[in-house]
Amino acid sequence: MVRKLKYHEQKLLRRLDLVNWEVSGGNLAEVRALRRYRVGRREDYVQYKALARAVRALARRLRDLGPASAAFRARCAAALLEKLYGLGLVNSRQSLAVCESLSAAAFCRRRLPCLLVKLRMAQNLRHAVTFVEQGHVRVGPEVVTDPALLVPRAVEDFITWVDASRLRQKVLDYNQERDDFDLAA
Repeated sequence: MVRKLKYHEQKLLRRLDLVNWEVSGGNLAEVRALRRYRVGRREDYVQYKALARAVRALARRLRDLGPASAAFRARCAAALLEKLYGLGLVNSRQSLAVCESLSAAAFCRRRLPCLLVKLRMAQNLRHAVTFVEQGHVRVGPEVVTDPALLVPRAVEDFITWVDASRLRQKVLDYNQERDDFDLAA
């Protein structure tokens, strides 16, 4: 009686249960985070949640190790804290307590558009995502067009405009730093 759904209709209705819609409607906090950090793909946020959950579980397991393995626990805790600090997910390397409160929002804050706003290269996240998708931003020598790029602390200083970018030219004109050699190019 009812026609078979087309592929794009099936894809839209994949996570929707018309009988119990409030149960499968999604998490309100997740939707807020997706909007706040302008995460384009829900799969990225799900992956961030899984990574945060794994780090919290690892921190709990390290905390619960017995006193017989104190040296091992100290080595592993220091390595975990160093790794998370290098990625920019935690602000200090002091204790595992900061690892136990790690959330997916920490991963979202290390995305390239969020860092563009933090470095004041963009006014807001919407513009930052647009700049990244259009290819105006480079990290080190490589042009980045994926806004889901997680930028570690060591690479944070190498976020710049692409040399041929019109935005870079506008910034240089505004600051009156544009070189005459650049005008010929």
